[in-house]
Amino acid sequence: MPQFIDNLPYTLDNGFAARASIGLIVLATDYTIETEWHLLFSQLPGVALYHARIANDDEVNPETLRAMEPRIAATAATLTPGTALDVIAYGCTSASMAIGEEVVFRNIRSAKPESHCTTPITAAFAAFKALDVRRVAVLTPYTRSVNQIVVDYMSERGVDIPVFGSFNEPLDSRVARISAESISAGVRAIVEKSVKLDEELDAVFVSCTSVRLMEQCAELEREIGLPITSSNHAMAWHALRLAGINDPLTGLGRLYQCALD
Repeated sequence: MPQFIDNLPYTLDNGFAARASIGLIVLATDYTIETEWHLLFSQLPGVALYHARIANDDEVNPETLRAMEPRIAATAATLTPGTALDVIAYGCTSASMAIGEEVVFRNIRSAKPESHCTTPITAAFAAFKALDVRRVAVLTPYTRSVNQIVVDYMSERGVDIPVFGSFNEPLDSRVARISAESISAGVRAIVEKSVKLDEELDAVFVSCTSVRLMEQCAELEREIGLPITSSNHAMAWHALRLAGINDPLTGLGRLYQCALD
């Protein structure tokens, strides 16, 4: 029998969250956002990231997006139960618009009242303000019914969209497999279209957390000569800034040199 030594002394610290703790609600069908965010968070010792997955349908349409609303609070409650988080991010751009940002926030805060909240579209609006842009070309993977929600929501909140492009893909699991080359080509296409139409652009926004853009964002910016952000790119920046993390990370484009306005 071993000799047991009980009641050894110990002290507590903040664990991996010495600087900040951020919770992320991920769609069950999203195969992108966690990997993209880990690329960024690996550069930030002391900033902890915790995930929870929310049930959703693979087909993205207005009805399936709105069906997530009753599940948000319960999913948020599974994030570090009994322990406060600095920020909670809800990882669905189109659902945040279909449901409404304030409704998303209300559900999150019913479970975690102490947390700042963000969504991809909340973050995009904050990014546009920080970059001082208003005329934004938009690229999405969505079908027409969802794209109409995006156009209406953004336009009603003061964003001018001269050009809008889409891959017209209804399945979230397939969106995650759209190649980086296709995303870059889509960005070039909408920028070229704006030139042909003689429509001035201030920036480009690529919508959907399943779309891969983080690693090529800075290179694309240099190529097109405009600031560019995506759902994952903007929401990670916004979550960090809400948590008080202002490190000016390199290799991620202009937005990551900006403070929260």
